[in-house]
Amino acid sequence: MHVVIIGCGVVGAAIAYELSLIKELKITIIDRQPPAQASTGAALGVLMGVISHKIKGQPWQRRQTSIQRYETLIPELEAITGHKIPFNRQGILSLVSEQENLAQWENLAAIRHSQGWKLEVWDPAKLKNLCPQVHNPKIIGAVYSPQDRQLDPTALTLALVAAAQHHGVTCKFGVNVLGIDTPIQQIHQPSQCGLVQTTEGKIAAHWIVIAAGLGSTPLTAQLNQMLDVRPVLGQALQIHLNQPLANPHFQPVITGNDVHIVPIGGNNYWVGATVEFPHNGHEIPPNQELLTKVWHQAITFCPDLATGTIVRTWSGLRPRPENRPAPVIEKLPGFSNVILATGHYRNGVLLAPATANTIREMISYNSLQ
Repeated sequence: MHVVIIGCGVVGAAIAYELSLIKELKITIIDRQPPAQASTGAALGVLMGVISHKIKGQPWQRRQTSIQRYETLIPELEAITGHKIPFNRQGILSLVSEQENLAQWENLAAIRHSQGWKLEVWDPAKLKNLCPQVHNPKIIGAVYSPQDRQLDPTALTLALVAAAQHHGVTCKFGVNVLGIDTPIQQIHQPSQCGLVQTTEGKIAAHWIVIAAGLGSTPLTAQLNQMLDVRPVLGQALQIHLNQPLANPHFQPVITGNDVHIVPIGGNNYWVGATVEFPHNGHEIPPNQELLTKVWHQAITFCPDLATGTIVRTWSGLRPRPENRPAPVIEKLPGFSNVILATGHYRNGVLLAPATANTIREMISYNSLQ
């Protein structure tokens, strides 16, 4: 049985790897670019699962599944590929400002405890003791999530691809998908697509998984079931300091007011990211003022960042579904063998393992019917 995956960002790569664990499947993954070139390559890789405010239903279950899977997935991939994936196990620290209600965090901590997870609510004295780099009188405390993580999205994606190839997955990069052949629609019956047309010829497929982010819109439009995925631009920057912020042995991700300060080793930190929506059409030129605002916000949290040097800035487009929740993980309406795994917006890296698990279950279940 042949599965064709269109799109090799972190989501497509995770699906390819997870499916490669099923020996009966033949898998091909296609992308017009090398892996992790679009939104994945611009992501910060902050895995806000336990510390998120999602507490029930699919949104929480997907986060929980992913956080659990990453603990086994990272060493698994490193063993197969021999490559180290930067994986910060020192947790996430969310700063609480005077505008926020600390009681809400206490309530979330209690819920997480009942679910078998840890969240710690810190008072200003504990915050000052453990993370003295945070110095702002408007910060009234913090919430520490020791089980949340951060990783390098590009290194992860490349490792997923290498491990999938090790298991026999065929990768076609620099190849464009021109369309998907659809047979004549049968009355009251879902259609089944059998061929993916590419610039390297036609590929026969039993299953087609569309994990193409913003590229999902034209593909689904061609099948007369257009999924409207719009771009949201994010900008970030990398800072180099002469020495690490405070304790070099305790370097969690610090987040506050939707700004992340991400330690990546070597006295380097990522800071981001902006959230910029298109105004006219789909064009979003990066707004330098917004990036400067994010940078200044990070400095108000950790003043020592101001001594650093900005060594690079970058941006990427996140795929956000219009008029529906993100992500979109379901069969394409009207088709029995086309699955959407796209539109993850700002949570592609976080939800990639759970998405891959869902796709594996869908294909396994339906293939047995």
